[in-house]
Amino acid sequence: MSEWRPDSWREKPILQQPTYKDTALLAEVEQRLATYPPLVFAEETRQLRKQLSDVCLGEGFLLQGGDCAESFDEFNAPKIRDTFKVLLQMAIVLTFAGRCPVTKVARMAGQYAKPRSADTETINGVTLPSYRGDIINSFEFTPEAREPDPNRLLDAYHRSASTLNLLRAFAQGGLADLQQVNRWNMAFVENNPLKERYSDMATRIQDTLDFMNVIGINASNTGTLHETSLFTSHEALLLNYEQSLTRIDTLTGKPYDCSAHMVWIGERTRQLDHAHIEFFRGIHNPIGVKIGPSMQGDELIKLIDALNPDNDPGRLTLITRMGADNLAENLPALLRRVKSEGRNVVWSSDPMHGNTFKASSGYKTRDFEAILREIQQFFAAHELEGTHAGGIHLEMTGQHVTECTGGAYKISDDDLAQAYQTQCDPRLNADQVLEMAFLVADRLRTHR
Repeated sequence: MSEWRPDSWREKPILQQPTYKDTALLAEVEQRLATYPPLVFAEETRQLRKQLSDVCLGEGFLLQGGDCAESFDEFNAPKIRDTFKVLLQMAIVLTFAGRCPVTKVARMAGQYAKPRSADTETINGVTLPSYRGDIINSFEFTPEAREPDPNRLLDAYHRSASTLNLLRAFAQGGLADLQQVNRWNMAFVENNPLKERYSDMATRIQDTLDFMNVIGINASNTGTLHETSLFTSHEALLLNYEQSLTRIDTLTGKPYDCSAHMVWIGERTRQLDHAHIEFFRGIHNPIGVKIGPSMQGDELIKLIDALNPDNDPGRLTLITRMGADNLAENLPALLRRVKSEGRNVVWSSDPMHGNTFKASSGYKTRDFEAILREIQQFFAAHELEGTHAGGIHLEMTGQHVTECTGGAYKISDDDLAQAYQTQCDPRLNADQVLEMAFLVADRLRTHR
């Protein structure tokens, strides 16, 4: 392949990009970003890659989740805290059930851009550019709001830096204490309509923590009971932003995209001869690629070889997003092909994107049962092929929104209007995502 440079992607075709009117301002913003401090440190990124290597080898599990798209307007400490808390609650349940380490990767501190199915949107006969995330334009349907603004790149950087600062404080400052996290889970179980289904596991976790305390293993003398590691990730859609935050690590001399610990390529931008593959092949972060139902075996092997030519475990995560009606038919052949070719990848399930539909109420939504069914099919396919189901990737929030139907509280189409807050895709709410964790825990225990 040709020599890689941080800007060599600019010589390739690229999709899903905004059209900026003021290109001089855009260049100025990119230059300013290039002088800013990195958001993450390369050594943190290497730690994540090591953990994902363990996941690839069947010795761990990846939990990745967070907002569909972060919002400038909802940028506040309680929202960051609530998503952090629910990720920890899920992780302790999955760790206990799977008897393996759970690597926690948040879709936070940079998930500000979204690919769209069309470049424009028409409402009441008025056509404007599509909303592409707060890093590009604003959700309000006016010509001024929908105009791509380069200064939003700087706004996204500063909000990402603040979010990372708070996440690190939460992770190291006591909010991650396992006793406290499981008390949150016990409260969730007690108030859940199906509490008898989940109470046994929550009680057993508490009994284990109590026993450890009795024999002298507690948060005051064991750091892993009081602190945790949390990594950040986002879809690296705007390559000018990603290039501006790419740095050469002084310890290794290798380039890292320091906008996040992990970045991924979406289903719409993974063309082999396009810009996103070109940029990703040169950075040394752990990376992901979304894989939809149209993916064929030959193309997948070429994709893997382009992004992970050294076949390093932990470098590449394949995130399947096929839909509950398609995965069982399409995934096994891909698992079989990758296994037969001896490629080292982490397999993770995104059960959200393939199960989106428009409800009779007019809201775009997803059904809890369809999401769960795709996860169950994901595990079943791996068991059939003798491969490792490595993780799950959820669009979720720690808030009590009503955006996805179903779950123990039986959210219906009519309930969606009560607290439908997303600006892009519907998210599982705090209760739904914890219920999902307990249900996936049962499947993970059987799988392992």
